[in-house]
Amino acid sequence: MKSKRINQIEEYILDNNTVTLDKLTDVFKVSKNTIRRDIQELVERGNIKKVYGGVSTSSNSLVPFNERQIKNSYPKNLIAKTASSFVNDGDIIFIDSGTTTVNMADFLKDKNNLTIITNNLIFITNSIKYDNLNIISTGGTLVRKTNSFAGIDSLNLLKNYNINKSFMAATGISLTNGITNSSPLEGEIKKTAVKKSNEVFLLADYSKFDICSLITYCNLSDVDYLITDKTPPNEYIESIEKNKVNLIISRKED
Repeated sequence: MKSKRINQIEEYILDNNTVTLDKLTDVFKVSKNTIRRDIQELVERGNIKKVYGGVSTSSNSLVPFNERQIKNSYPKNLIAKTASSFVNDGDIIFIDSGTTTVNMADFLKDKNNLTIITNNLIFITNSIKYDNLNIISTGGTLVRKTNSFAGIDSLNLLKNYNINKSFMAATGISLTNGITNSSPLEGEIKKTAVKKSNEVFLLADYSKFDICSLITYCNLSDVDYLITDKTPPNEYIESIEKNKVNLIISRKED
């Protein structure tokens, strides 16, 4: 059981880049002393390093897209379905890279006159079978670990469009650092999409709360709708209400 727990902790840290000790004790339901001992073993493996108040990956390498997509797949799909219900016929929307936003394709198949701008390669692939979806790719450099396009070409194209709604993903949500992401290349795309959109929808499952990653691409005050699968911690509820963000909880279907 200990070995399994340590492996799960390592996966969780690698997935979220930087995690506090308090978050790990909450997620894995063990004491802080136990977490400290487990972390020491992980540090000796070489993939994890200690930072002030928590732990971080020993490098800025990203967890491959396919590995991230497997984790929390059911709530991610449920969140994507809820998010898609806010899309109307005739909208011009941006679909962000990420393992939650990628699930929106199948829920948008019946929309009419819908224009979708995206840097999400897997979303594009999933949309090919739906002739009624007008897809505009940002192009640019393919980042294989995130299956997304980034770079100056992507930014320049995105700046040319007016966007009704953007559907954004995140590596973490932090009260001190806002909405964060692991990839500097993707960070600029995300910043531009938020700036160009009339409404910003953040899609994030419960595991993303109290996680701080490498790059802050927007603040909670920039978000119009936060769609998640469980009620966030109380301190986040206070911040959500203060910033007048619409909180949407995707409920498990009967």
